[in-house]
Amino acid sequence: MTNARDLLHELATKKAVTRLLPVLGLAYFMSYVDRTNVALAKTSLAADIGLSAAAYGLGAGLFFISYALLEVPSNLILYRVGARLWITRIAITWGIVSAAMMFVGDDVSFYILRLLLGAAEAGLFPAMMYMVTQWFSQKHRVTIVGLIYVAPCVAVIIGSPVGGALMELQGVAGLRGWQWMFLVEGLVTVLIGIVVWFALPSRPTDAKWLTAEEAAMLSERAVGDTAASPTRVRGNLRRAFGHPTVLLLGAIYLINQSIGGGIGFNFPAYIQSLGLQSPFLIGLVAGSGGISGLAGVLFFPWFKRRYGHEVTLIGICAGAVLLVLVGFLVSRNPVWSISLLFISNFFAFGTLPLFWSVAMSRLSGLMAAAGLAFINMLGITGGFVGPYVYGLIEGSTDSLVAPYYVFAAAACVAVALVPVLGMSIRRAAVQDQAVTASEGQPVQ
Repeated sequence: MTNARDLLHELATKKAVTRLLPVLGLAYFMSYVDRTNVALAKTSLAADIGLSAAAYGLGAGLFFISYALLEVPSNLILYRVGARLWITRIAITWGIVSAAMMFVGDDVSFYILRLLLGAAEAGLFPAMMYMVTQWFSQKHRVTIVGLIYVAPCVAVIIGSPVGGALMELQGVAGLRGWQWMFLVEGLVTVLIGIVVWFALPSRPTDAKWLTAEEAAMLSERAVGDTAASPTRVRGNLRRAFGHPTVLLLGAIYLINQSIGGGIGFNFPAYIQSLGLQSPFLIGLVAGSGGISGLAGVLFFPWFKRRYGHEVTLIGICAGAVLLVLVGFLVSRNPVWSISLLFISNFFAFGTLPLFWSVAMSRLSGLMAAAGLAFINMLGITGGFVGPYVYGLIEGSTDSLVAPYYVFAAAACVAVALVPVLGMSIRRAAVQDQAVTASEGQPVQ
């Protein structure tokens, strides 16, 4: 039976959802737009500044190197200074760097600005995941993370056509189309950073739109039955970074992001190779893939709430991605090939809320700030590996399809790791029960 405390918690949770998620969603929306708009500019950059496929792949991936290296330090700073200040800083600095991409003139400037963009944006996503652990109970987290992932899906659906439309401004005020795209989208991100400062409280007790009782209830239920978290990383490195479950989650996420990044950063070029030339139409077709991703991040949290079995669902998604990639490789029909890549988005995006829900169930407090950033660091490295490997293979084979053989092999590894993840989680649960039982025994 639902009691008064449960009703109070549900009311406070609904308030938090309606107040926090639009702000976080705006920031994540623009981060995805600013991170991936370079894919729309690939062909134009090759024509205008002579950027080769290998150089493009390296530059696209360098973003993720600086991003990954600064993930953990960024989230540790966030733990100290609060989400409001740190996410505002992240948004404003990456918006400025994104706008500066309009000044790219050769390979070196492309590499430098992509590195700076990754450094500026580092920590945004784990910061949002850390906020979820501070505001929402474990039973709500898979739904909340699914709603946060709506933002990048909408960014693909809307951002690609809008970026394509901005590129149609070729020659206006003496600027190339890709320069207009970087400039406008970067300035919009700076404005969103200002919105974050005024609209995002760091923790429930900072929210003026919550009563004291509601704020206390959110904080209490967010902690739940999780053991107290250490307040220092030093001396707790294994707990934050070395637990088998954390490492397995990081490995699976790395593969997921390698495949997604390699395909995503080169999908517009693949569409263009099929004969479509208009930047707007290319962006429209590429953006359509976000619809299937949106369906995935909404469907799988719904399915998990009713039937449970997060790890099983993660395994199903991994297996489905593998089958879709194999289907793509044997297909000779362009429409069917594009459709299969759209289907892969359904499973590749759909697994992410499940994935982060599992991660959050094992971490809290400072260990959540450090551990979630560490997992994202391992995963985001795939954002470098995927585009870079794709560029190397494309450059050596002159084929946009050849890299998919490597991605299919990587998907096989992900499928094999899921049962190991399940065993690790079960073993950790048994150990936790043993510790709880021993702590509950009376002293003899």
